[in-house]
Amino acid sequence: MNILFIGDIVGRAGRRAVRTFLKDLIKDYKLDFVIANGENSAGGFGITKKVAEELYGYGIDFFTMGNHTWDNKDIFKFIDEDPKLIRPLNFPDNNPGRGWQTIEINSTKLTVVNLIGQVYMQGVDSPYHKFMKLYPEIEDSDIILVDFHAEATGEKMAFARAVDGLVTAVIGTHTHVQTNDAQIFPEGTAYITDVGLTGAVDSILGMKPDKMIEKMKNSLPVRYEVGTGRVKIEACLIKTDDQNNSVKQIMEIKKNNL
Repeated sequence: MNILFIGDIVGRAGRRAVRTFLKDLIKDYKLDFVIANGENSAGGFGITKKVAEELYGYGIDFFTMGNHTWDNKDIFKFIDEDPKLIRPLNFPDNNPGRGWQTIEINSTKLTVVNLIGQVYMQGVDSPYHKFMKLYPEIEDSDIILVDFHAEATGEKMAFARAVDGLVTAVIGTHTHVQTNDAQIFPEGTAYITDVGLTGAVDSILGMKPDKMIEKMKNSLPVRYEVGTGRVKIEACLIKTDDQNNSVKQIMEIKKNNL
């Protein structure tokens, strides 16, 4: 199976990047499943039903979220009804939505799990213990993909090493900078610290640079604005063996319209 995980989609520019590049990626890599982190896809903060439907139309099959899950209140209207959208599993149990989902693709049972780190994040449970509590429910899956949405590189790596051999892949999101460390761990789990950013090229983490520079200079609150102009898509490709579902390859992908 060929799986593409698209890095955090930021605003209109990110959606334009998906529209521009995804069709060819699906064709070139013969993709079976496309997943993306969508927590910044609506104006840079959160997601709406309209935005989700737009991106489904471009070829995305599934969304994970992160610390900006609840930034756009429209999500409360549809997260419980959309089986292709999950939020971090280790959010408080009384939160809407769910933190994992199992689907079947070409007779392959595939489970996606969304987790969020604890370093610099507020009000979340241990991602490791929450995952291990869930694991007995999903261990019979052929493929298990984990979006680990976290700030600290070490926390991402520690979790991935702890579950090496239990899951197919741990894909890091949140920092919006693609890392050059795609690898397969000794027990067979694929890993990348951060899959990157899908959005404006001339930006800081997908936002217009001038606003972030202003905040740095003045230490006063500013309203961030999504970057414009040239766009890029950053992602990773995970290839699994059709016979035993083991990981054959993980590689970084980056396309832009420079």
